[in-house]
Amino acid sequence: MDTNQEIALTQMRKSVEKLGSSTESYGEKTLMRFLIARSMNPEKAAKMFFQWKKWRAEMGLSKNGHPVVMVKSNKHFPSKDQLQFKKFVVHLLDKTIASSFNGRETGNEKLIGVVDLQHITYNNADLRGLITGFQFLQAYYPERLAACYLLHMPQFFVTVWKFVCRFLDKATQEKVRIVTSEEQMQEFIREVGEDVLPEEYGGRAKLVLLQNVTVNY
Repeated sequence: MDTNQEIALTQMRKSVEKLGSSTESYGEKTLMRFLIARSMNPEKAAKMFFQWKKWRAEMGLSKNGHPVVMVKSNKHFPSKDQLQFKKFVVHLLDKTIASSFNGRETGNEKLIGVVDLQHITYNNADLRGLITGFQFLQAYYPERLAACYLLHMPQFFVTVWKFVCRFLDKATQEKVRIVTSEEQMQEFIREVGEDVLPEEYGGRAKLVLLQNVTVNY
């Protein structure tokens, strides 16, 4: 860590204290994620960190290689209970990230998301849910998304995706990769790795349901 980063961290910690909170028990790597997400501006990073802590408390959550989370869109239907759905998104992201801790968080763990749109219909197209997931990543999980791949996108979903992009930061959009050709599919397999991709996606792994994933927080 260079001198400028150390100064920014010190200023951020002081700014967080002025907001009536504390960075105690949070390591440098965790705080650096917020600084990077706010272009190394200590005050903006402090406000983001403060909102993040407040948000996690409201959601009833405790602090506690890239793991890959697969989302099969044709198995999903929009939730009528938005609060419950938001808590599920938090659970999904937390558990995915925690699966790479190996017993201890270092603060720079990232995840890879794969959204399979094969056989999706208008009944499965959860516009609000998709926006919620990306907005949570942007606002409360800074620098946690390594990449997000969209597979088998049908023609009707192109319009849906263009609308969703209105709600995404430029940095987030740059991490989203739409896989349409066989060449792009092979690149996707190489980048993610055959050892972690399920067989149906060209890998050698087995799909594991979220509730069956065991992690050490």
